[in-house]
Amino acid sequence: MKNLLALIILLTGIQFNAQTTINGTVTNTKGEIIVGANIYLEGTYDGSTTNEKGEFSFSTTEAGTQTLIVSYLSYETYTMVGDISYMKDLSVKLREDVSTLDAVILSAGTFSAGDNSKVNVLKPLDVVTTASALGDFVGALQTLPGTTTVSEDGRLFVRGGEAEETQIFIDGIRVLTPYSPTTNNTPTRGRYSPFLFDGITFSTGGYSAEYGQALSSVLLLNTVDEPDQEKTDIGIMSVGATLGNTQKWKKSSVSVNASYINLAPYNAVFSDRNDWIKPFETLSGETVFRKRTNSGLLKLYGAFDTTNFELTQEDINYDDNIRFKLKNSNLYFNSSYQGVLNDNWSVFGGASYTHGNNKLNIIDRDIKDTENSIHAKLKFKNRINNRFKLYMGAEYFSTDFHEDYFDDVVSPINYGFTNNIAAAFVEADIFLSKVLAFKTGLRGEYSNLFKDFSVAPRLSVAYKTSSKGQFSLAYGNFYQNPSNYILKFSQDLKPQNTSHYIFNYQYNADRRIFRAEAYYKKYDNLVKFDTEFAGFDSQYNNNGSGFAKGIDFFWRDSKSAKNLDYWISYSLLDTKRDYRNYESEAQPNFANTHNLSVVGKYFITDWRSQVGLSYSFASGRTYTNPNNPGFLNSKTKPYNSLSLNWAYLISPQKILYASVNNVLGFKNVNGYQYANSPDMNGNFARRALLPAADQFFFVGFFWTISEDKKSNQLDKL
Repeated sequence: MKNLLALIILLTGIQFNAQTTINGTVTNTKGEIIVGANIYLEGTYDGSTTNEKGEFSFSTTEAGTQTLIVSYLSYETYTMVGDISYMKDLSVKLREDVSTLDAVILSAGTFSAGDNSKVNVLKPLDVVTTASALGDFVGALQTLPGTTTVSEDGRLFVRGGEAEETQIFIDGIRVLTPYSPTTNNTPTRGRYSPFLFDGITFSTGGYSAEYGQALSSVLLLNTVDEPDQEKTDIGIMSVGATLGNTQKWKKSSVSVNASYINLAPYNAVFSDRNDWIKPFETLSGETVFRKRTNSGLLKLYGAFDTTNFELTQEDINYDDNIRFKLKNSNLYFNSSYQGVLNDNWSVFGGASYTHGNNKLNIIDRDIKDTENSIHAKLKFKNRINNRFKLYMGAEYFSTDFHEDYFDDVVSPINYGFTNNIAAAFVEADIFLSKVLAFKTGLRGEYSNLFKDFSVAPRLSVAYKTSSKGQFSLAYGNFYQNPSNYILKFSQDLKPQNTSHYIFNYQYNADRRIFRAEAYYKKYDNLVKFDTEFAGFDSQYNNNGSGFAKGIDFFWRDSKSAKNLDYWISYSLLDTKRDYRNYESEAQPNFANTHNLSVVGKYFITDWRSQVGLSYSFASGRTYTNPNNPGFLNSKTKPYNSLSLNWAYLISPQKILYASVNNVLGFKNVNGYQYANSPDMNGNFARRALLPAADQFFFVGFFWTISEDKKSNQLDKL
């Protein structure tokens, strides 16, 4: 009996310690062998690697259902679940991992600036260190191809589109009033400080189905997710002062910036062509609060500013010139949350509220307008696998605009409108391989004001031709409501429409980038009216149309010369429109045929200095000369400007900064104003519309107090 029991125990022990051999070969989808792939049973130490023939073999004492893992760098991990007895003579084919850094990217029409971007045409530092930008992110973007130089305006004009056709978003939520108010021939600036942003995506066309109500372009600004340390930033400038502070805790942080600008001292030293009664003055502040949860990040962003000024400006039809007075206040609040729901699903939600108030006095006319706007968005993302990602969401826009008009001739008049827009979108990223990818989407919008429903398809494809180059194609249909200055007079209209066709080539080598992009845009349903200016007595319709076509080039090189970084951009634009009060189809007066920008930055180690230059050239813009037959029948002379800047590191945390715009003093002309009536010889007198100042000088001292005692504000200048 004892012998029988011992035999059973012995046989059982042999059974428990029996080994199974797992073997096979590993190749890629092209049949090429993979040497050094890792193969193992999940949860055990049993495994092996492939040899020079792509073969592997190892033994294990595990039994039953197990999980076999095969992995190799730049390839998707292969998983096999099954009974271990079937894991013999395996033929494993690994697919390329489409999420690696060298994989194809969907880049048509898009420029990125951010540490998380695969290909950065701009860096966060560039956005505010460009010599001509004067610390304005919009000014830096105007050095990129696809933008048009309208020096007296300051907003983004993209590929034959008006400035209203470019929409700006902060953390995915739209900004309804992105620019500070200004007066004629004085460029505006972006309302929001670049200090709190670390990522920027500028799309010149063909953008995602997630974004609507933009005919030409979207600019996406992302606030800093997590500051690296507590610090205080102090700035004393020739035009005012700034103060910023960041506090950081274990799972939350808050950053606050305040700015006061007053041009009275500057104008006392450097007078301009305006007769200032009260020089430009603005007070602004903004804050962002961040809170990390177990599964996501909550951000609360708020900004407020108030601006006022008064002046008189020359006008050929008024002997006493024109008095212009403005008081403006603007409040913007933005909240957003992004988080993970489970292994495959993530969610984004956000909302914004904008309150804008303008009080204008022009000669004997008083105008007061108030705008209240809301934007809410909810978006879900399903990461099915590395090759297929699905996005879906909905959003809601609500705008209430009201204007009161008074003058000495007519009784007080009230204008306004309320518009609610509901939209939904669905989009998919499809990566067939590391070299071929698609993005396809569909967006639907319903305008309660127009009782109109529009459907906008979007599609883009990218193909990687080599390790450094790729081609991209994009198509999209886009809708946008007419501007407030139209809708306040007439709501019997419908959304305006464009179609984009884009072909792009991009070459990305070590610290060098080249882009070439051709495009065609077709405009339909543009608003026309039959008076000199849009007014309550105008007749409006959607019979306008137009087109824009061209080619853009961009080259950036930070490798060829030590401490030198430069980029060159050139745009060729052919565009015509028949809209507004145009008599016939013509090149609009905000469009340049040729635009060239050259930006350079050089760090001089011995001088502890960074010097930069920015040169801009733009061919002449159209205007109507009533002394000659035709409409928009003449062009201004070309625009030229060379700007220089210099940042000197007094110490690691103290910087002295100076810049000069248009250092050579080019006499640029923005256009011409003609008399309303001809003289006795039948000629209409004219005057040139000149910039308020040919040059602008800036000097500032910037001091940072931080934990590491090394940080400074060079990335903000």
